[in-house]
Amino acid sequence: MQYDNSNRGAIFKNDDKQQDSHPYYKGSLNVGGVDLWVSGWLKTSEKTGKKFLSLSVKPKDDKTPKPAPKQQKSSEFDDDVPF
Repeated sequence: MQYDNSNRGAIFKNDDKQQDSHPYYKGSLNVGGVDLWVSGWLKTSEKTGKKFLSLSVKPKDDKTPKPAPKQQKSSEFDDDVPF
């Protein structure tokens, strides 16, 4: 019998963490047949002081294009052109 991995996942300590913004934990998750990457950060509640794990998920096959960098306005063009 083949193992059914639907609606299951696991996260592991991120041994490659190099910056504070990198997650403490990384892993994968399957929800409804969709494979996702999971990232987790250890945080402390400002109100209660209790520690918690904040999670973020994104599709493994995420092909969403990255936004293009904002271009600076060129001074050689006149913004008052009527068309």
